[in-house]
Amino acid sequence: MALPRALFVCVHDAGRSQMAQAFWEVLGGEGRSAGSDPGERIHPEVLEVMREVGLDLAGRRPHMLSEDDVEWADVIVTMGCGDVCPSLPGRRYLEWDLPDPAERGVEAARSIRDEIRRRIKDLAGTSA
Repeated sequence: MALPRALFVCVHDAGRSQMAQAFWEVLGGEGRSAGSDPGERIHPEVLEVMREVGLDLAGRRPHMLSEDDVEWADVIVTMGCGDVCPSLPGRRYLEWDLPDPAERGVEAARSIRDEIRRRIKDLAGTSA
């Protein structure tokens, strides 16, 4: 069974949404990430903790959320983007209340990474 196209949205698209997209793609899904106010780069602590699990996000860049992204997606997972989170009829929406890993250190980023990975597996319906 094919996974739905998933859009992961957070404010800066420099941490949570990037980790979620990477884990979604590992499971074979099509994913995108975006931010309502994108940062200039992915947070260094996120790069470090994702490398620990064999995923290199160094080539990725934060992306501004667009209407095209929302229209493309079957499921939209928001993570703290507030009132600017997208809303379009016919899409499945999930809100994941997760802290931003920015400047929280590697231990906090590792914990957030592990929680995102668990939620991605749940969303995909797999124990992989």
